[in-house]
Amino acid sequence: MGLCSVQLAVTCLFIVVVVVPHVLSQVTEFTSVDCGGSSNYTDPRTGLRWISDSEIIKHGKPVTLSSTNWNSMQYRRRRDFPTDNKKYCYRLSTKERRRYIVRTTFLYGSLGNEEAYPKFQLYLDATKWATVTIEEVSRVYVKELIVRATSSYVDVCVCCAITGSPFMSTLELRPLNLSMYATDYEDNFFLKVAARVNFGALSMDALRYPDDPYDRIWESDVNRRPNFLVGVAPGTTRINTSKSINTLTREYPPMKVMQTAVVGTQGLISYRLNLEDFPANARAYAYFAEIEDLSANETRKFKLAQPYFPDYSNAVVNIAENANGSYTLYEPSYMNVTLDFVLTFSFGKTKDSTRGPLLNAIEVSKYLQISSKTDRSDVSVLDALCSMSPDSDWANEGGDPCIPVLWSWVNCSSTSPPRVTKIVLSRKNLRGEVLAEINYMEALTELWLDGNGLTGNLPDLSKLVNLKIMHLENNQLSGSLPPYLVHLPNLQELYIENNSFRGTIPSGLLKGNVLFKYNNNPKLRNEAQRKHFKLILGISIAAVAILLLLLGGSLGLLCALRKKKRADKGDSTGTKKKGLVAYSAVRGGHLLDEGVAYFIPLPVLEAATDNFSKRVGKGSFGSVYYGRMKDGKEVAVKITADTSSHLNRQFVTEVALLSRIHHRNLVPLIGYCEEADRRILVYEYMHNGTLGDHLYGSNDYKPLDWPTRLQIAQDAAKGLEYLHTGCNPSIIHSDVKSSNILLDINMRAKVSDFGLSRQTEEDLTHVSSVAKGTVGYLDPEYYASQQLTEKSDVYSFGVVLFELLSGKKPVSVEDFGPQLNIVHWARALIRKGDVCGIIDPCILGNVKIESIWRVAEVANQCVEQRGYCRPRMQEVIVAIQDAVRIERGNENGMNSSSPCGSKAQSSSRKTLLTSFLEIESPDISRNSLAPAAR
Repeated sequence: MGLCSVQLAVTCLFIVVVVVPHVLSQVTEFTSVDCGGSSNYTDPRTGLRWISDSEIIKHGKPVTLSSTNWNSMQYRRRRDFPTDNKKYCYRLSTKERRRYIVRTTFLYGSLGNEEAYPKFQLYLDATKWATVTIEEVSRVYVKELIVRATSSYVDVCVCCAITGSPFMSTLELRPLNLSMYATDYEDNFFLKVAARVNFGALSMDALRYPDDPYDRIWESDVNRRPNFLVGVAPGTTRINTSKSINTLTREYPPMKVMQTAVVGTQGLISYRLNLEDFPANARAYAYFAEIEDLSANETRKFKLAQPYFPDYSNAVVNIAENANGSYTLYEPSYMNVTLDFVLTFSFGKTKDSTRGPLLNAIEVSKYLQISSKTDRSDVSVLDALCSMSPDSDWANEGGDPCIPVLWSWVNCSSTSPPRVTKIVLSRKNLRGEVLAEINYMEALTELWLDGNGLTGNLPDLSKLVNLKIMHLENNQLSGSLPPYLVHLPNLQELYIENNSFRGTIPSGLLKGNVLFKYNNNPKLRNEAQRKHFKLILGISIAAVAILLLLLGGSLGLLCALRKKKRADKGDSTGTKKKGLVAYSAVRGGHLLDEGVAYFIPLPVLEAATDNFSKRVGKGSFGSVYYGRMKDGKEVAVKITADTSSHLNRQFVTEVALLSRIHHRNLVPLIGYCEEADRRILVYEYMHNGTLGDHLYGSNDYKPLDWPTRLQIAQDAAKGLEYLHTGCNPSIIHSDVKSSNILLDINMRAKVSDFGLSRQTEEDLTHVSSVAKGTVGYLDPEYYASQQLTEKSDVYSFGVVLFELLSGKKPVSVEDFGPQLNIVHWARALIRKGDVCGIIDPCILGNVKIESIWRVAEVANQCVEQRGYCRPRMQEVIVAIQDAVRIERGNENGMNSSSPCGSKAQSSSRKTLLTSFLEIESPDISRNSLAPAAR
C-alpha cells in the first residue's frame, strides 16, 4: 500500500471515529421550527425533525398557501402577524459562548387579496438583521446570521411592517463546532451571510443537510436567478470527482461541495455577484481543492486579480503545496475586506503556471454591528414581574423590552445600553410582594403598581435616585413607611391610599415638596396632627383647672395643699420619665418607634424558652434555643458564647443597625436582651432547619429535588446580594455556609448569622476580630491578607452551590480522597467536562443537564483563587435564574432534557467549556491572512 493510500485510510478512519459521532450529536441539537405548521414531522428528504410553532408562540395566525406544488413540507404554511406597532418574537435556547447559524426563510406563495407584497423588518435581539422585501411570490428568501451566543437564548423578531403583514415560514438554529467562523470581532459583530456558492455543482438544487452536517445551504452556481453569478470568463469549464477530499480544516465544508469546481482553461476565472446591504466590511472565504490529477511537469498557480488587496492579491496560490497534496482542501480567508454592492472577483494564473485557476466554493459574510440589548439587571426585574402574572398578554410580549419597539408597559432611555425609565402595571393582576430587585433599576423615573393584589412591606428602593412618581395605591401593602422615601431627591408624587400601612408618616413627606396621598390607611399616623391635638387638649385641661380653682376659692387652703401635693407627685413622675428616656436610649424604647428590634427582658425569654431547655442548634454566635412568646410567636433565641467581646453600648448600637435590615431572604431580628452578663439575640424561628440538615445532616428530611435546590440558591443569593449592595454601610457576612442558610415553613431560604460581621470604614478591625469563617468555605485570599471582602462571601457561596449540586460536605476525606475538599474535586470534574460526576444521586435522572451546567459554571467562577476573577452576587443571581428557566422548560418550549448517560452530550458540553476552562482561545491567525507567496 502506498503512502497516499495509507494517508487516505487514516483520514477515513478519523472521519468515522471522530467526526461521525460528533455529527450525530450535532443533529440532536438542531432546532427546526415550521412557522404556521399544524404538527411535528420528519422531512423525508433531509431526515430533519421539524416542530410546529403552535405551542411556541401565541400571536399571529397560520396561513395555508394556495399552491400545493411546494416540494418541502415546511413551505406549505406560513404564520402571519398583525400589522401594528408591536413586535412578534420567537425565543431559541442557546449555550453561552457557542456559535450558531440562525436562519429564517420566507415564502409568500401568492398575493391573494393584499394590495402589496409584504415589506417588514427582522431583528435578532436588539440588532436589526434585515429588511425583508418580497418581490417574487414563489421564491424562498433566506436570511442567515452566524452569531456567538451571549446568553442562554436569542430572540428572533419581526415588526415594523411597511407594506403587507410580517410573516415567517421557517426558523432554524444550527450549532457550530468550536473553531468554525471565529473572528477577532465577534464581541461586537455578527456575520450576516451574503453568499455561499458551490461552483461546478451537478444540479440547480442547493446542497445542505445531510450532505453538510452543519446544515449550511450551498447555492448551486447554475442557479438561474436574475443577477446571480454573471460575467463568466471565457473558457470556464466544470469539473468533478468521486474521490474523497480531506476537508478537515477550520470551516469543515461538505465533501460534496469540494468534489466539484470550475477551472479557467484560458487562464482566468471571473464572476460578478450582487451582495445585499453592501458596500460594507466583509469576511470572505475561498475554498480550493485540487481534484484533477496533474502530471509531474504540470503546475496550477494563480493570484486574486479582483478585487485588488495588496496583502492578499500579491500572494500566489499553489493548491498542491498549500494543502500538502491533491484531494486536500485549502481555504484562505480574507478576514476584513471592503466590498461593493456588485462584487466582481477573478483569479488569474501566473506566468509560470501550466494550468488555469480552480475554484470550488466561496463564502461572503457582512460584519453586522451588534446593538446593545437592554441592561441585563433591568431585564431580570422585568422577567420577574412577568412571572407574577404569567398568563397575561402583557407578560408575553417577548423580545427585548426596549428595542426595536417598546413593550406596552415600559418606557426606556436612548442610552447604550438602554435603561428602563418607566413601568406601568396598573390593574394588571399582580400578586405577591413588591420586588426588592426594582432597587437596581437606577434609571427608573416612574413606577405604577396601583390596583393590584400586592402584599407585604415596601422594600428598600433607596437607590432609585431618579424616581419622580410612584403609585402604590389600592393594594394590600403593610408595614411602616421607610425613611428613605424622604431622601429620594427627585420624588414628586407618592400615592399609597387604600393600603394597610401603619406607624408614623416621616415628617419630610408632609412638607409640601411631594404630592403625597395616603388616605384609608387606618393605622398610619400623622405626628404633626397628633402633636397639635395634644396641645389643644392640654390648653383645654388647663382652662378647666383654672376655672375650678376660681370657683373653689372658699377652699383655698385645701386647694393649696392639694396643689403642693400634686406638684410633688409631678416631680416624682417627671423623674421616672426622665429615667425611662435614658433607659430607652440604651434599651430600645425610642428605637422601637423607628422600627428597631425591641428590648425583651430576660424573665420573658426564660419563660418563652422554658429556661433555655430546648437547644436546637449551635453557631458561631453561640447556642440557639427554641422559644414561644406569650402571643404564640415562635422564636429562635441565640445566647452569645463570648460575654466580654463588646461593651453594652456597642452591642446595642449593633442591634440598632441590624434591626433596620429588612429583606425577605434574611432571617429578621425581632429583639434583644442584655441582662445578667448575657447578650441575647431573638430571631424568627425557621421551621425547616438548615440547608445542611437537608443535604447531609439529618435523616428526618426527604432529599431535596433540583428545582427546590435552585429556589434555595436563588433566595440565599438575593439575601447576600442585599447585604453587599442594599445596606449602608455594606455588610460582609463572613461565614456563609449551608448551616447558616435556614428554611422557613414554605421551604424558602433565609440567610442567618450575618449579625455583628459588618464592615465600615471606621471599624475595619471589627471584621477581622469577629469574622473567622469556617473550614472548607473560607476565601483563600483571606489567609494572605487577613482582610475580608464581598468576594469572600462569593467564594463561600460557590462552595454552597457545589454542595447543592453534589449533596456532599465541603470537606471530606471519604468523598474526595487526597483532594480533600469539594472545590478541588468539583473543578477537576468540570475541567474534564464531566458534570454528571458531580450530581447528587438523589436528583440524577430528573434534571435538565444544561440547568446543572449553568450552576456548575457560575460555582466554578465563584471559587476562583483571585477575588477580582469572581462574579458579583448580582451576576450569580442571574446565572441561577437562567438555570431555573432552563429547568422549567419555559424557553418557548424549545429546551430538551439531556440525560447524563449521553456521552455525546458530555462531549458537546466539554467542547463548549474549553474556551474558558481548559484551553486558550482557538488560534485563528493561521488562515486569517493571505496565503504565503510560493
